[in-house]
Amino acid sequence: MKKIQWAKNNMPKTADKQLAVMSLENVGKARKFHESFPQYSVTPLAQLKGMAEHLGLGSLFVKDESYRFGLNAFKVLGGSFAMARYIAGQLGKDVSEVDYNYLTGDKLKEEFGQATFFTATDGNHGRGVAWAANRLGQKAVVLMPKGSVQSRFNNIAKEGAQVSIEEVNYDECVRRANAMAEKTEHGVMVQDTAWEGYEDIPAWIMQGYGTMASEAAQQLKEAGVDRPTHIFIQAGVGSLAGAVQGYFANLFHDCEPTVVVMEAQAADCLYQGAKAGDGDIRIVDGDLSTIMAGLACGEPNIISWDILKNHSAFFVSCPDWVSAKGMRMLGAPVKGDPQVISGESGAVGMGLIATLMTEPEYAELKEAIGLDENSRVLMFSTEGDTDPENYRKIVWGGAYQEI
Repeated sequence: MKKIQWAKNNMPKTADKQLAVMSLENVGKARKFHESFPQYSVTPLAQLKGMAEHLGLGSLFVKDESYRFGLNAFKVLGGSFAMARYIAGQLGKDVSEVDYNYLTGDKLKEEFGQATFFTATDGNHGRGVAWAANRLGQKAVVLMPKGSVQSRFNNIAKEGAQVSIEEVNYDECVRRANAMAEKTEHGVMVQDTAWEGYEDIPAWIMQGYGTMASEAAQQLKEAGVDRPTHIFIQAGVGSLAGAVQGYFANLFHDCEPTVVVMEAQAADCLYQGAKAGDGDIRIVDGDLSTIMAGLACGEPNIISWDILKNHSAFFVSCPDWVSAKGMRMLGAPVKGDPQVISGESGAVGMGLIATLMTEPEYAELKEAIGLDENSRVLMFSTEGDTDPENYRKIVWGGAYQEI
């Protein structure tokens, strides 16, 4: 059986300049923008009381993003806000001046015209970009890596985007999409992978993700939890993880929760960096083959990496069986708990938490993290069954057992 690997964060700290990207003010602007959409509603925060008791935790909360804008995943939050900030910048406006009504109105067509937004995706981000472009009267071109499933391709195509599956991995798709954007008049790259010289739009995408974190913090308070003790957050390039970490570091700057960053073992670039301990970026290449398609990214976002290495406590590399276990547990909950339909990239937190609390083999990591009966744990299920066929194979058929 492939083992869970982990590293405590002992990396040298930096000046922490990127933390300001996720300031409460910036996230507040993103949330206000999203609230202007007629499709907007706060996604559920499922409280798993029975599961928490079963595992020996104080409380366990799961932010369920399968309800986000009817798109079955959280990603649309980032792409839509980045588009709004880009358009606002082109018009010399603040993003607070360009809400949904403005962006879909005739006046925008006169003032701005039309841009083509390019992106690379395993499915969820591309669908979000295509959906937002469609609603806002813009164009979208989406490149998907080899092995992408047909259902995710179809969902993007339904939104009117030009979409193709390339015979390369995700990181190479990013490079191809960027090259296409640079050659296209009014072409704009919308990617949450940041690199030297491409940092504004990834930062805006992260701010868009902040809406989800902001909602969760508010919902926790409404449930009687002023501050979570632990946050489990998954990472591909690290933009989501950096966004969640950054938001909660700003919100609880005097007493930060313990944040555990989780990756698919086939694409664990952040873990490899934490394991090396020198603070430098590590890149994982190859096919990045994992059921956690949304996490199959081997090159970190440099903005997020700076936030994570300054604030996150642990980096954990998870084999596929961890996510599959989490999918089954969330889909068949303890009696009385709400069901959460969580896809391969959404459920890894549940699988890891359950394994740490029940398997003596991982007692050292459990103790290092400090999980016990007083822990108030928050995790994010970032997608529903975005690959319905594989979801059934895992949850009904028992695929990807601990082997």
